[in-house]
Amino acid sequence: MAITALPPDTDADIARVTEALAMITPRWNVRILLALSGPPVRYSELAAKVSWLQNGQLHPKLKSLCAAGLVERTEHTARHVTYCHTERGVALLPVLPMIVTWAEDHLETADRPLPAIEQIEDSLTLLTRRHAAAILWVLKSRGEVSGRALARIVMPSSDWTNVYPPLRQLVADGLVDTEGIGRPYRLSAAGDGLSPVLGTLSAWSAGQPLSQAGQHPVWGHPQAKPAPRPWVSSQSRPAPTTLPRGRGESSPAWHNRDLFSHATTARPKAVIPAGGPRR
Repeated sequence: MAITALPPDTDADIARVTEALAMITPRWNVRILLALSGPPVRYSELAAKVSWLQNGQLHPKLKSLCAAGLVERTEHTARHVTYCHTERGVALLPVLPMIVTWAEDHLETADRPLPAIEQIEDSLTLLTRRHAAAILWVLKSRGEVSGRALARIVMPSSDWTNVYPPLRQLVADGLVDTEGIGRPYRLSAAGDGLSPVLGTLSAWSAGQPLSQAGQHPVWGHPQAKPAPRPWVSSQSRPAPTTLPRGRGESSPAWHNRDLFSHATTARPKAVIPAGGPRR
């Protein structure tokens, strides 16, 4: 069933990215995924890695990640059960450092240096606001849009004034700009800077190699050639057999352990303008 008045392919694309975000945004999910990096581990070994979680908290989290297709549970014997990433889970991991890069460039400066894992969690909170994905898609593809026009596109079956609470939230978060009441809305620099993250999430959720993110019809690079087939279809998404990597593309220079500590970089930090995305 359509969730917006956008074309079916775009509507399905937004729904899939929203679903992908919903898999990883719940508290502790990203930390559990990172703790599972490496060979399969037993429940007790995983629990030791995420010791801040009580036993009653870890089990339902693992169950939901297994149901989402990101974690695999293997029962060797009644007393020997291991957990590890699925291929889909492995393919999702390269999105995380992209989120860190965006957060370092665009989120407001915190009072203390933040571990990269907290940068990811703060960013995911902004991206999973209600109707956020659909609003960002429309503004990216159409430029400036009035609130009434946005409402007709994003929530066609609701009263058009219902678009303003999520719009105000996105403005407060620093992802959307407007010059005032009655004026059109547009992406801020931070909202536009989400292109690599959302394009890659779209590729992953559609079962495409992550290298195809640059060809996304909305979030891709302008110079990229059109994709040879529709970006989204109504077919079930296949799981990639290996971690997608473009030809000649080297492994990412980050390691999972780096996400738990504040990473220092040699590049100078840009000044975050007032009114930038909030944490």
